[in-house]
Amino acid sequence: MKNLLFGVSLFSSFFFNAQSINLEEFATGFTAPVEISHANDSRMFVVQQDGIIKIVQSDGSINATNFLNISSKITYGGERGLLGLAFHPQYSTNGYFFVYYNDINGNITVARYTRGSNPDVADVSTEKIILNQPKPFDNHNGGSIHFAPDGYLWIVTGDGGSGGDPNNNAQNKNSLLGKLLRLDINSTGPYNIPPDNPFVGTDGADEVWAYGLRNAWKFNFDTTSGNVMIADVGQGQIEEINRMPLSQAGINYGWRCYEGNNAYNTTGCAAQSTMTFPVAAYDHSGGKCSITGGYIYRGTQYPALQGKYIFADYCSTQIGIMNNDDSITWSPAFSGNNFSTFGINNQNELFVAAVNNGKIFRVTTSTLATNESDLSSQIKIYPNPATGKVFIEGIKDKNTIVEIMNTEGRKVLEQSKIENDKSINISGIPAGIYFINLNSGNQKVYSKKLIIQ
Repeated sequence: MKNLLFGVSLFSSFFFNAQSINLEEFATGFTAPVEISHANDSRMFVVQQDGIIKIVQSDGSINATNFLNISSKITYGGERGLLGLAFHPQYSTNGYFFVYYNDINGNITVARYTRGSNPDVADVSTEKIILNQPKPFDNHNGGSIHFAPDGYLWIVTGDGGSGGDPNNNAQNKNSLLGKLLRLDINSTGPYNIPPDNPFVGTDGADEVWAYGLRNAWKFNFDTTSGNVMIADVGQGQIEEINRMPLSQAGINYGWRCYEGNNAYNTTGCAAQSTMTFPVAAYDHSGGKCSITGGYIYRGTQYPALQGKYIFADYCSTQIGIMNNDDSITWSPAFSGNNFSTFGINNQNELFVAAVNNGKIFRVTTSTLATNESDLSSQIKIYPNPATGKVFIEGIKDKNTIVEIMNTEGRKVLEQSKIENDKSINISGIPAGIYFINLNSGNQKVYSKKLIIQ
């Protein structure tokens, strides 16, 4: 394992107490890693999109023998392949684990396997198909699967592909595409339906827990807060982060009616008031294009990260942190690393993988005190909603550029100098939803949703 590979100031010279996000190279040599998981022991399991799962030991060494190889069963290429992995809550006794892949026909497939007599090698002959869902196009496959604290298997599916969800699968409650599914897999058949799923006996597929997702690229559970965190990739302008209680069923996350907070195609849509909008979002300025969902940090080694949702943008190669006020701060770019997935080990320490170079990094920070990373105590943007003026406090870099973007990614204001009263004039901007971005050098380092009245 190499020592410090990257060390970058997350907040540049903006703040009195600068936090740094560091990446340590932990393991390398993978082919298109797209998921990192663990089985409640010191090993980590790395899912390769080509159909192979490898075991990484706690020192970063990789087992010579694959844990699983189902490359002959899958369609690999583009957005398709082996995409997800989840270990049964009783894996230590029953040996069951579940994978999510595109089969040779491109169908979304969830299957159960059993480990072999060697705990480091699965028995490939034990496959039990849980779900096989045809889809019309080769992109937008979703792929995340996790067991929730309730013991059920939760599965996120893409909307079926193409652009703009032409079949409107995400809003069709009877389709399993563009959904968060919830299944009871402790059954002799493929699965049972949890009796409290929201559409049991009503209009909608019994398997559906939530709907209105485009192509959620990674979701997970934060058991400390009791929330599900979903990062949903946007159509062309807005990437979004959703956070809702695990117990709240039947949520409509809005796609294809809305992309983020912005109307996309509202033909035939339900009332806006019936939909749940993201708690945070960002536009594609600065070379951004696609969100890679991460985790709320719950480890113990880096208190400064505690409770922060850490994620990435695939194209800009930046790591983002969603703060306590749901604003986003961005690292400088980790050039050459297209981040495809985050994962945690059995100690809840955080790792991130780059799909293009096959590297896995440990996410660390040199900042020790939690108050040093609490952006809400350093940057203040108010009022919000705002009329006429908006005030910005906490910026230390005199070269900071403030820009306001609309939800279609167009810049409506750029101001390199903040007035003496720490305000900027927004009186010429029409009422609506915008993003206020703070830029240092050539990169965005902070963004927050701004409502102008």
